[in-house]
Amino acid sequence: MFHSYAAIGDSFTEGVGDELPDGSVRGWADFVAVGLAKHAREPIGYANLAIRGRKLGPIIDEQLETAIALKPELLSFNGGGNDMLRPRMDEQATAVRFREAIHRIRGAGIHVLMLSGANPTDHLPMGRVFDSRGARLTTALVDLGSLDGVTFVDNFNDRGLRDIRYWSPDKLHLNALGHARVASNVLTALGVPVPVEWGVEEVAAAPPGPRSRNTAAYYREFVLPWIGRRLTGRSSGDGRVAKRATLEAVDADAMR
Repeated sequence: MFHSYAAIGDSFTEGVGDELPDGSVRGWADFVAVGLAKHAREPIGYANLAIRGRKLGPIIDEQLETAIALKPELLSFNGGGNDMLRPRMDEQATAVRFREAIHRIRGAGIHVLMLSGANPTDHLPMGRVFDSRGARLTTALVDLGSLDGVTFVDNFNDRGLRDIRYWSPDKLHLNALGHARVASNVLTALGVPVPVEWGVEEVAAAPPGPRSRNTAAYYREFVLPWIGRRLTGRSSGDGRVAKRATLEAVDADAMR
């Protein structure tokens, strides 16, 4: 049973795609915090330092030590998704840095929640390239899940999660249903009951969604702006700060 939880990463962990009416984002890590609070039957401390657009290096350099300093009982770590989307990726160096981060968290006496990101490649242009990179990186790191103090959640190989029903209009980020499914995967791996009101099993049992098509409007609205940011060296996370920089209380009713 965990009474404090911190999360670091990129848009996947920040919760992009699961937007709330006030413009803020929720996401799987928020769901997990609520699930932990329900299980503990009392509020828990929760921090989320993830910032969209961050590659693995900046996640480690800017977020890791700050999260460790909060001394949470559980720390989730995911990264590398934005590295995979670049024209060139040093897969070996990425794996080494990821491995070093896991050992750093373990060395601080914190239980590590290690996640692979959900796999969007069925719906993206050049999806096969990104799929191969993600599969190789996941395979290179899977042995870490057998270490004491590490829980590994392999969302990348969750075939059901690739269904279009779980993805937002940009087809790169999960929607609310997708984030809830990832949270379900996490809680199950931790041995924590998944709240039935999330409807995860009901959604999973429904027929799959229609095959997606990348129209001209899709390229104009999502792909071209993304390419523009790459060419100008900008990021969707420029100027953003962590949405939850310290361990703040979350209770079981936080999402009602």
